[in-house]
Formats: sequence, structure tokens, C-alpha cells
Amino acid sequence: MGDPKEAGAEASPPGAATRGGLSLLSQAESEEPSAQGSALFLGGNEVKSRAVVKYSSAPPRTAFARLEEKTDLKLPPANWLRESAKLGPAGTTILGNSKKSKPFSSFGMAYDFIDSVGNDVDVVSDSETGDWTWLKEFYQRLIDQKWQRKKKSKEHWYQKAILSKFLYYSINGDGAAQPVPSPAEQQESSSSDQSHESEGASWPAPFEMPSSVSEDPSASSQGLKNDFVRNILWTFEDIHMLVGSNMPIFGGGRYPAVSLRLRDNNKPINVLTGIDYWLDNLICNVPELVMCFHVNGIVQKYEMIKTEEIPNLENSNFSTKVIKDIAQNILSFLKSNCTKEGHTYWLFKASGSDIVKLYDLTTLCEETEDKYQNPFTMPVAILLYKVACNMMMKKNQNKKHYGTIRTLLLNCVKLLDKSRHPQIIASANYMLSELFQLDEPKKEESSDSPLNENSDESYSEEEEEMPDSDENGTYSTSSDPADDNKAVAIIKSVGELSVPEKYKSIHQIRPSCAFPVCHDTEERCRLVLSYVLEGLKSVDSSIKKESDLPAADPSTPIPLKYEDESTRGGPEGLEKQMALFLDKMGSLQKGNCSRQSGMTPGSWQHKMKLQLILKSSKAYYILSDAAMSLQKYGRALRYIKLALQSHDTYCCLCTNMLSEVLLFLSQYLTLCGDIQLMLAQNANNRAAHLEEFNYQTKEDQEILHSLHRESSCQGFAWATDLSTDLESQLTVSCKCYEAANEILQFSDLKSQNPEHYVQVLKRMGNIRNEIGVFYMNQAAALQGERVVSKSVSAAEQQLWKKSFSCFEKGIHNFESIDDATNAALLLCNTGRLMRVCAQAHCGAEDEFKREFSPEEGLYYSKAVDYYLKALRSLGTRDMHPVVWDSVNWELSTTYFTMATLQQDYAPLSRKAQEQIEKEVSEAMMKSLKHCDVDSATARQPLCQYRAATIHHRLASMYHSCLRNQVGDEHLRKQHRVLADLHYGKAAKLFQLLRDAPCELLRVQLERVAFAEFQMTSQNSNVGKLKTLSGALDIMVKTEHAFQLIQKELVEECDQPKNDEATPAADSSPNLNREEVIKLLSIFESRLSFLLLQSIKLLSSSKRKMSSNTEEDTVLQTNKQIYSQLLRATANRNSTLLERIEVVICLLEQLASGSSMSNSSAAP
Repeated sequence: MGDPKEAGAEASPPGAATRGGLSLLSQAESEEPSAQGSALFLGGNEVKSRAVVKYSSAPPRTAFARLEEKTDLKLPPANWLRESAKLGPAGTTILGNSKKSKPFSSFGMAYDFIDSVGNDVDVVSDSETGDWTWLKEFYQRLIDQKWQRKKKSKEHWYQKAILSKFLYYSINGDGAAQPVPSPAEQQESSSSDQSHESEGASWPAPFEMPSSVSEDPSASSQGLKNDFVRNILWTFEDIHMLVGSNMPIFGGGRYPAVSLRLRDNNKPINVLTGIDYWLDNLICNVPELVMCFHVNGIVQKYEMIKTEEIPNLENSNFSTKVIKDIAQNILSFLKSNCTKEGHTYWLFKASGSDIVKLYDLTTLCEETEDKYQNPFTMPVAILLYKVACNMMMKKNQNKKHYGTIRTLLLNCVKLLDKSRHPQIIASANYMLSELFQLDEPKKEESSDSPLNENSDESYSEEEEEMPDSDENGTYSTSSDPADDNKAVAIIKSVGELSVPEKYKSIHQIRPSCAFPVCHDTEERCRLVLSYVLEGLKSVDSSIKKESDLPAADPSTPIPLKYEDESTRGGPEGLEKQMALFLDKMGSLQKGNCSRQSGMTPGSWQHKMKLQLILKSSKAYYILSDAAMSLQKYGRALRYIKLALQSHDTYCCLCTNMLSEVLLFLSQYLTLCGDIQLMLAQNANNRAAHLEEFNYQTKEDQEILHSLHRESSCQGFAWATDLSTDLESQLTVSCKCYEAANEILQFSDLKSQNPEHYVQVLKRMGNIRNEIGVFYMNQAAALQGERVVSKSVSAAEQQLWKKSFSCFEKGIHNFESIDDATNAALLLCNTGRLMRVCAQAHCGAEDEFKREFSPEEGLYYSKAVDYYLKALRSLGTRDMHPVVWDSVNWELSTTYFTMATLQQDYAPLSRKAQEQIEKEVSEAMMKSLKHCDVDSATARQPLCQYRAATIHHRLASMYHSCLRNQVGDEHLRKQHRVLADLHYGKAAKLFQLLRDAPCELLRVQLERVAFAEFQMTSQNSNVGKLKTLSGALDIMVKTEHAFQLIQKELVEECDQPKNDEATPAADSSPNLNREEVIKLLSIFESRLSFLLLQSIKLLSSSKRKMSSNTEEDTVLQTNKQIYSQLLRATANRNSTLLERIEVVICLLEQLASGSSMSNSSAAP
């Protein structure tokens, strides 16, 4: 940014343009020319120029007063240096004093038009040259000690006074010469202006204006205020400039817009002055120039010149194309060489020299022994800050600009003095942390996206005044070294600038503003926390209070609490801590708060620290969630503890808790509950979790140190301790969820965040299920340890109550959110609890006097009720097949257990046998109803085994009833039919199973026994033979069972030979050899008996009847098999496998003989 020219700087007209506060004018209200711009055709070459007035404080234009010939301009007019309605509110600040232009006014203008600076402006410049005293002293001290500036002559000041009086005459219009105002009046005017000038500047922060800059007295002394009459967005060819101008513009009558100039008739207009006039008119979009000529202060004549004719004036001819090329080359030269971010550069050309040099002021100042203070540092830093603020505050800011914003803020922080500007540094670090979206998945930006379209940090300052022989002072230099080693770059000759595209830029001022790509969540959060820490340090350093904490060493770890449950007072102590927490939350809703620091509520420190602490809590929350997903539960608990400590500090500072922050707290506690639950379920890795929990980074320690300045950070200690006790961990997890739910009730957050509310209730239901199962398992363990026949203990009953209460609350949680599936699962677990209670009463009696007790019946009936409720909750199997099948299975098991216990331990002391049999039958049939044997699921073999067992038990029961019952023939027949039916179904189902050969063999043997029982009641030989034949057919059907047993025995024998270490894949470790031997012995006995009876009956029948080929064949077969069986059973040295093989061989012969007899009997 530079102030390229000085002409008229202190003598500008107060007419239509006066210094004062800026005001926004709509296009209809603006007195400036059309904002659409114009294209002027000059000298046959087209020059594109477009000027848009952004702001103007100029009063309505008035026509200039044409002075009469011979008017003496040496005499002051009556209105000289006085305010006037025509001048606007501060007209005298332009013409009435000799104060110098503010050196940093361009910065002030940039601050006021941040949108333009951040988007489409190449250059921000003052249209007048300021007083660059510091630059001149700097050049002389560090670069060329022989360089001297010539003082301005008396002639120069004389011409300035003449110009000032001429412009006041032109406004006054009466032409009368009046005495000059008294010195007192001048002093009054001057002091008025000085008070106006001393107004402080202020800079925007993300949420409010930081006061640290506005309170800095150096801000006003540096002249950072934008007090131009008009600010113009000027496009000259492809160069976009934001220009401030105080040039007076007159209008009215024949001339809607003209500029007014005073010239000495004896001095011709030179080229530089012509360029000056032409550019001024282009910048302000003024079409005409009025020239007043004088001789020794006496007005001679006026001349009207069109703007496009100025380049063709006599003695002032210049090419507009050359001007365009020079401007483009200078800008390209700067873009190519001003490459260090945040540095200040100075483009310098000494008077009378063709060499142009570019200096890096920042580097030169840093290299001096006394660190020569660079006055540009502060304005540049504030500009970077303001541009970044403006880009951040745009709601729809494209993320591709985040790299630019980050670069701006990092350089701002680098330039500022931390001790003098803590607010801006804290705010900048907070904005840096805001660039990283913690609540969104990482999206890598495209590498070819535009990283930077502006050049906000780097700029050029051209202090050198454009020499004009009759108006400007000049500089002289005794030396002009072309090989200046302190210059960044050098243009060896000004003539080079007129060569088209001589310095065409192929570089960006900030070549790399890429936003850092974070490869994982932890890296992103750690960057955020590093910025938060710097912001907290800035805030803390600005707080001065006597009661500051003792000098704690930030490098000393703050111990993280780790204690056993025995030292905490158990769940009762936890309940008290929860009550205190909820009471605290209620007080926060009412606006009560407490804090240890000396910060004043509402101060920038207070507000900024709140935002930084909240940001740290979010970052720690995201870190905890990421660690949770990696199953690093100790680390996750450490991070969530830090998040809750941050939030606790926030609560201590906050005067009015926002609903959004309460929602964050609910989310934190929900995650904390998840972590405690996972720690409880992964107790095997407790040592590793403990190590991760106790680890602390230096960054975390320093953040905690800042937090402890405001709070003890113990508000959530009850939720974040790593306990060694399983019950305590589950209880803490539950309390976290309960607290999260309670928070949602405070401001009706549950209706505003229904998804989170549902998740919290689901977790509450789940943890209550976990705790209920924990207590249920404890009760079952106590039951297993109890001495037989001992009554149920009070400890067991207490555990039942706790478990039932948890299940009941969990069911209510799920039902309140219409989660029928999970409600059904908890109802199922409640049913299981009832079964545990029933089993406890089962073991409370003497085994020898054992009967199915009423208490058992009561609890089993309750279990059935809960299972049925679970099925009603699900509605149909289609809702959730897996859960439906599970509940059905449990219900079937309950019915089966009830029936089995009643059958095995019949309560004959309380009920009749018939009633017991009826209840057993009903329970078995209900169990069978809920046992799905047809669906091809993983549980199908179990269901088939269960169904087969039920049929077997029912058949055995009816068989027993038939044996013991006397009298009622109809009932006996019914029992006979039912027994035969269930034996058949049991055998069929066991036949489907590969791992139940013993059960199949037992059923078949019972069927044989049933046939034998029936044969005892038969009198005719024909009936007996028929029954015997059926029994032998049943024996033949046992071959499948023996084949399965044989296979398993062979696999057991072959296993050591093939692979001693690995068991065979199909081997059954459940084969009970003793049971097989027992059943084999029974089988051999019964087969022998049946064959013998068959032989006897067939032999007897043969003697009485004629020869029968079929019976003869059967008789001979049975004799052979009987003979072989006797020999086999007589051999006591046979192994089990050999005996099985013999049986299989005999059964095959028996089956073959049976088939031959059947075929010979066919007609």
C-alpha cells in the first residue's frame, strides 16, 4: 500500500469532499458519478477504467464560483479555515490546517472494506502521499547514511497557501478579501481537529470487538483511521484497487462533475503533473478538468479540459498505454518478489535515479542489534486478523479458503506482541481451533483448488514523492549503488517498466496456503488443543489478581484420581454425589455460578476463556470417542475425564447455561457411561487400561493448570474414576446415563433432540439389563455355594430384588421409546430371574423327600408370564426373528422344566396322581408348541432333541400309567394309543439326530418293553406272534443307533494313530461308554428273550398246523441268530466295539430274514 502523490494533500477543497466520519450511501443517494464505471478512448488507445464509489461522506455537490479576473489570491477570503454548511461537518480538516497526512490511512481504509480486501483487490492505496518520516530515517540509518532529504522551499509553502485560498474563494463565491481569522480561532479549529483525530480504532473479534487494540494509545498515534471523503473500488485494466481520495469534486449547472486546479501561467504543465490530473479524474470518474491560471497570485483566466484530452496537452503528452504497462509491471514485480508471509516491503526510488529497489523491512529490522521497531508490524497484523475474521464470520464460507484463513491467523499471531495484545492472540488462536471441524468426518481438500486469491499480508509502499518542478519538494542522494545487497530485488532502469509484460508474474504472494491434512481424528484434535492452550495462556497472562493460585509448575502432572470402591463409600456415596451434581445443574439454570479467578463476568477474558474451555471439552470428547472406537478404554476414560473437567470449569464461569452446552454435557456423560461399561466388560486388560488412564501429555497438564485457576475440576469425579470393582463400574455407568437423561429434562432438550434422547434411554435400558444380569448371576452363584437343604438366604433375596428392580426400570425405559425388541429381551431376562428364584427353592429341600414345591410352581408361572409378555411385545416373528426364536425357546424350556420337575418329583402329598399327570401333559404340550422343529435355524437340532425328549417323556408317562392303572378300559386304551404315538414320534425325531444314539436306543428299548407288556395281556398265539414280530422289527430299527455308536468308537480308536494332538472333527466327546454298555446289555437280553419266545411260538404252531414255508424261514433265521447271539454273549473277552459289530451283523441278518419272509408271503 502506498501514497504515490502529494499534490494538493493539505490544500484540498472543502467543497463537495471534506474529511469526516464515513457514511454508507445507496446508489440513488450518492452524489458521486455512476457506479457503473466507464471506458475511455484516449489518443486512439482504449484504456479500461471503472470506478465504483463504495462509501462517501461528501456533502451534495455545488457549482464552483468562477473568480473575476485580477482577483488577488494572496488575500485570504472571509470563509478561510472556517466551517461552512457547504463544507460538511468537518470541512476545515481538509483546508484549514497544516497537519500532515496520516501514514497508515490506507490500513484504516482496508479495515473498513475487509470484504474487498479479502476477495478482489490487488492494491489498497491512498491517493495522496503521507509523511513517511520513519521510512526516511530508516533508509538513512540502515541503507545509505549519506542520503539526505532536501527541505521544502518557501516557494513550496507559498504555493500551498495560494491554492488553499483559491479553493475557499471558489466555494465562497463573493470574491471579497477579508481579514484572516485570529490565532485563537485557528487554535480552536486545530484543537477540534486534533480531538477528532485522536479517536481510537477497534478491531473485530469472532464474537465482539477486542478492546486491547482500541485501548492501545499507539493505535491513534499511528494514524490508522480511515478519514477519506470517498473510498473507491477502481479497476484500471486488470488491476483492482481500493483507493481513498479527498479530491474536491464540483458540480451543478452545465458541469455535473469537474475537478478544479490552479496553475501558474508562467510555468508549463509537465508530464508528471498531467498524469497526476488524469489519474485523479479516472479514479473519481470525473469527465472534465477546470484549470484556473494565475500570475503572482492574480487570477488571469479559466480553461475547461476533458479528461480524455489531458494526455494530449501541450508539454504534457504521454501514452496511456505506457501508463498501463508501468502499472501492470510494478504489480507483477511486487507479486514475484514479496513472498514472505507477514513481512513488510518497501519499494523505493530516489529522486533523480532510474533504479527502483525493493526492501524487506521486517528482515532488516530484525537484523539490527537493537531490534529496530517496525511500525508497520501492528497495522499488518491487525489487517491479517480482520480479513481472517471477516472470512470466518461468513456463514457459507467455502472450506477451500480455510488454508488462507489459517495462514492469515498464524502470521497475525507471529507478528503481534503477546504481552500487549493478548485479546487478539487469544481470539486468533480460538479461530484457528474453529477451522478444524471436530464434529464432522475429515474431508481432504482437492489439491488443485485455489488456495489463495488475495495478497493480504504483503504489500508495497512507495514513499518516493513524484517530483513536480513547481509544487513538490525534491530528494537528493549522493550515492546510488546498483548492487545494494540489502535490497530484495532491483529494477535497474525505470524504462524497463514501460516494456509490456516485462515483469509478468507467475507466482502467488502466498504460494502455499493449503489447509493441513490430518490423517486421523487424534491429530486433528491435538492441533485444536494446541491452539486452545495458546489462547488460554494469553487470557491467563492478562488477568491480574492478588489471589492468583500459588506458582504451580505446568510440567508437574496433576494426579488423576484412582481409588478402590472400598474407599468411596459404595453406591450410597455415589448417590450423594449424583444428588449434588443435579442440584448444581439446577442452580446453573437459575444463573448462579462460582469461580476462583478474578475475571469480571462479561469481560473479554471471561467470554474468551469460556469459548476456549468449551472448545477444549469438545476436542477431548472427540478424542475419547475415537479411543473408544479403537477399544482403548483407559485412554478413552482419561480423555472424557478431561472433557468433563473442562466442562466443570465452564459451569463455574458461566452465568447463563445455554441449552446447546447442556446438550454437550449430556453427550459427554453418555460417552462416559459407555466407557465405564466397556471397562467393566473388559476386566482382563485392567492393567493396560490403568496405564493408559494415568498417562498425561505436557499439553494436557498445562490446560489443566489453566482450568484449575477457575475451578477444582472435581464436579464429575464420581463419573470418571477408574474403579477395580465390577459392580461399581456398572453402577457408575448407569449413573452417567441417568445424569445425561436428567440434563435433557432441564430445558426440555429431549423434545429438541429426540435422537439423542432415544439413545440415552436405550443405554439406560441396556445398562440396567447388565446390572440386573450381574445381580442375577451373583444370586445364582450364592445358590450354588449353598449347602443342600439349606433355606434361601437373605442375601439371595436382596440380590433378587435388586435384579428385578433393574429389569423393571430397563423395561420401562425401552417401552417409553417404543423399543419392543429390547423390551422383550428384558422381559425374557426377568423370566430367567424367576427361574433362578424357582431353582433356589428347589435346592432348599432334602433330596430324598424332594417334591415339586408351591414356591417353585409360583416362580415358574411368573417366568411363563414374563415370556408371554415378551412375545406379546414382539407381536410376530417377522418383527425380529432371532429374538422371537430366543424367547420361544426360553418359554419352551420353562414349560419343559416345570413338567420334568413335576414328573420326576411329583407333589403326591398335595395333588392326586391324575392331576399331576394332567399338568405334566399340558406343560409338555405347551413346551412342544413353542419348540420350532421345522425352521432351519442354528437352534433346530436343539429343538428336535427337545421335542424328541418331550415325546419320550410323555410316552414313558403313559406307559407307566398303563402299567399301574386298573379298571377303566377306555382310559387304558387311550393311554396305550398315546404311549405308542409318542414313542413313535420320539424315535422318528431321535433318528434325525446324529449325536443322540443312546437316546434313540433307549426309546426303542422302551418301545420293545411296551410291546412285551402288551403281550402279557394276550392269550392267543397268533396275537403274541404278531406282537413279537413287531417288537423284533423295532429291534431291527435300532441298527441306525448302533451304527452311530460304532462310528464314534472307531473314530476314538483311530484318533491317536492319525493325529494325537488334534481330535477328529466328527468325534463326539459326549459318548457315555458306561451308558452304551448298559444299554447294549439290555438290548442283548431283550433280543435274546424275543428270539427265544418267537422260536417257541413258531415251533408250537408248526406242530399243530400244516407246513408253512414263511414260518419255517423265520424259524430257521431266528434259530441261527439266537445261536450266534448266545455264543457272542458267552464270550466275555469281546471288546465293546466287537460286541457292537456282532449286534449290527445280527440285526442285518434279522432284517434280511424278515424281508425274505415278507416276499415269500406275497401272492
